[in-house]
Amino acid sequence: MLKIGIDKIGFYAPHLYVDMNKLAVARNVEPEKFTIGIGQEKMAVPPITQDAVTLAANAALEIIDEDDKEKIDFVIFGTESGIDHSKSSAVYVHQLLGLKPNARAVEVKQACYGATAGLQMAKGHIALNPDSKVLVLGADIARYGLNTSGEATQGAGAVAMVISADPKIMALEENNVYYTNDIMDFWRPIYSDQAFVDGKFSNEQYIAFFNKVWGQYKEMTGHALEDFEAICYHLPYTKMGLKALRTVLEEAPENVQDRLKENYQISTMYNRNVGNIYTGSLYLSLLSLLERKEDLASGSRIGMFSYGSGAVGEFFTGVLQPNYREHLHLASHESLFASRKEVSVEEYEEIFENTLPKDGANIELDIEQDPAPICLAGVNDHMRQYVNKNN
Repeated sequence: MLKIGIDKIGFYAPHLYVDMNKLAVARNVEPEKFTIGIGQEKMAVPPITQDAVTLAANAALEIIDEDDKEKIDFVIFGTESGIDHSKSSAVYVHQLLGLKPNARAVEVKQACYGATAGLQMAKGHIALNPDSKVLVLGADIARYGLNTSGEATQGAGAVAMVISADPKIMALEENNVYYTNDIMDFWRPIYSDQAFVDGKFSNEQYIAFFNKVWGQYKEMTGHALEDFEAICYHLPYTKMGLKALRTVLEEAPENVQDRLKENYQISTMYNRNVGNIYTGSLYLSLLSLLERKEDLASGSRIGMFSYGSGAVGEFFTGVLQPNYREHLHLASHESLFASRKEVSVEEYEEIFENTLPKDGANIELDIEQDPAPICLAGVNDHMRQYVNKNN
């Protein structure tokens, strides 16, 4: 049977961040509410020169090579931070990366579930076209507003994955379970650049959706928690997945509970220092687990819970492939985190409020202060101007 899954995985976050302890003090909140209560330490702050397109392109830039450029014939971009009501962000990324023109490029939207939809579409495409590769992108900028209840769960970043036959990192298994229900736990109307959220209701629904798909998965497969080395979760904040995991832990012996809790914490390390990246969040959690747990054995089964408010949930699984660690980009990601610059709360607020003109006016941006290879250089005649400094 043909194996299909994640052949490569890359990540990018803006070079700026704000310390959550300092943000808490500025908001007259006990720092532990942010660092322990929701489990966040640093929050990525995107400069005006970074948007969903550039974040995704930068994440992909570190993983694709010339062979990928020739074989990728489908670009699927999951995002809720799209820059155009008509043209997909995937088309921009396709051009910025220099992919072959004989390719499809589309944008997928369903809150934080978008990249998972893309992954499953990619799986089907490879099943029909086993010599092809698909580039799946999940990139977002989470904005709730300054001094809002959701401010501490903002963030920005992107994950890029090359999906192929005979993958080097993770083979996706069958028996996915998915669930949809029309609810209003989180939404962002067309006229608003900031999201609306019913936080308590959303937390409840996240857990309810997980319990539904996990229960159905067990019935379908006969698998139990003992069969998993780890379970990764969509993480709007790093305590959220733990709340869901705790509802099922008692199904397993104590040693399995300990293993799952330990690996859960490892899977949150990157998210804890980036914040909420919506569609890419689950896959950043997976990347954190793969790169930070050095003794995670090939052949391990990893559970994945994806949730997109509104709402769609899905549980699926993958098996780590032989020598998968050789195909990770750990050094690159360590360098990315080490080179970031902290901004003060005042600087963060200034950056947050520095947005592109709402009236369509032309603007030229200073990209010299942004170390990213791919940046937004401005807007001219209603068209965003992107620059790949490597070209």
